[in-house]
Amino acid sequence: MPEKKTPDSSVLFQPLRSISDRIRQGSLSPVALTELSLSRLDKLGRRYNAVVTLMRTSALEEAKAAEKEIRAGKWRGLLHGIPYGAKDLLATRRAPTTWGAAPYRNQKFDFDATVVERLRAAGAILVAKLSMVELAGGMGYNHADASFNGPGLCPWNTKFWSGGSSSGPGAAVAAGLVPFAIGSETSGSILTPAAFCGVTGLRPTYGLVSRHGAMALAWTLDKLGPMARTADDCGIVLEAISGPDPLDPSAVGKPYVQNEDAIPATWRPTIAVPKGSVEKVQPEVRANFEKSVEQLKTFCDVTRDVEFPDLPVGPAVGAIVGAEGASAFMDLIESGRVKELKCPKDRHGGYAAMTIPAVDYLQAMRLRAPMKREMEKIFSQFTAIAAPTRATVSYPANENFENVYPGIAGGPPLIPAGNLCGLPAICMPNGFGENQLPTSVSFMGPAYSEAELVEIGRRLQALSDWHTKLPPEA
Repeated sequence: MPEKKTPDSSVLFQPLRSISDRIRQGSLSPVALTELSLSRLDKLGRRYNAVVTLMRTSALEEAKAAEKEIRAGKWRGLLHGIPYGAKDLLATRRAPTTWGAAPYRNQKFDFDATVVERLRAAGAILVAKLSMVELAGGMGYNHADASFNGPGLCPWNTKFWSGGSSSGPGAAVAAGLVPFAIGSETSGSILTPAAFCGVTGLRPTYGLVSRHGAMALAWTLDKLGPMARTADDCGIVLEAISGPDPLDPSAVGKPYVQNEDAIPATWRPTIAVPKGSVEKVQPEVRANFEKSVEQLKTFCDVTRDVEFPDLPVGPAVGAIVGAEGASAFMDLIESGRVKELKCPKDRHGGYAAMTIPAVDYLQAMRLRAPMKREMEKIFSQFTAIAAPTRATVSYPANENFENVYPGIAGGPPLIPAGNLCGLPAICMPNGFGENQLPTSVSFMGPAYSEAELVEIGRRLQALSDWHTKLPPEA
């Protein structure tokens, strides 16, 4: 019988397999673990502006049901009895779904998003709706204070941003409030907060995870994915949430299967480091990336200075997000309720997006085919592409983004290129930079290469301990 005593907070920083083993063996109560997570979300989560809604009543009901099932020998799998948080763009019938924006702070749906349903079926327990940048950044925000409940703050240093637009999931996982969370990415919104908060983030291939019940920003770019302590954790969660869904026409019929033994120990992936990857990045970002490269060489073949496609992927993604976002929120813009948004730039960004010429949008969409062909050429020679996830550590929470870190460019545009082409990527912490803030390394692969990316991450994390580091207040 699981112990009811309150577990030590360190359990929330453990890998999912370790937590699951303790639950299955009966030494850790799902109820006690859920109560611990709720308590930390209430105490610390609000300090980081990471929490919108605590789901205390439903979470404890589900935890008690999970405990009863496990005690009866009805174990559903590795996520059974484990609490998690969801970015507040996922519909939940038992709590508001605010999209991070004041005009929607009382919005409620009478159904759950497919991802929420699938995690419930796996036995995971939703404990909180987590903060996000208003409308997932679709109105062009330029400041961390872009949500009705305040700027997301980094647990490593609360004077800095936790990253957007999945600001709450990044902070909640980093601070050990939940073992994992679900974020979303249109152009960097999983990788950026994971990098800034020092956790592991996985952006799946476009269509691998159903978006039914998720707020639409740019329907040809949006993706849902896990943020967790380790690469292995991300793979476990991705297996639970991936697969076909008749409620989402864009969802592909290709579920991800997590099998840590599927790739032989003798496998030696080939890694491309694009030319210019470490130019115009912060010195600590460069130094930490070079250390990661040296670790990679122990189990990978690494090629430096690989030519990266010189195509305007950043502007193309910007045009697509602007045009599709303006379409998604046309009612809000035309009603004038955008004036209720928090970030001043967001109050007029939608109007500018509505003026994007059709030819610009179509040209951006047409760029996707040649960019995919160029990426296919690279992946015909290499397993994955490696680069610093971000050129800098997190931004100060009280400054406009364009005013910080002048002269930092960031090398090849892996984030916009990957999103434009719908490609998967994984990122993980690899050290610390200015103000003792985390730095990060990322790997991008061809479509449906999540298993290989997770394995690269798993092997790299076996050689380092950055993913085990705890923020000061943890």
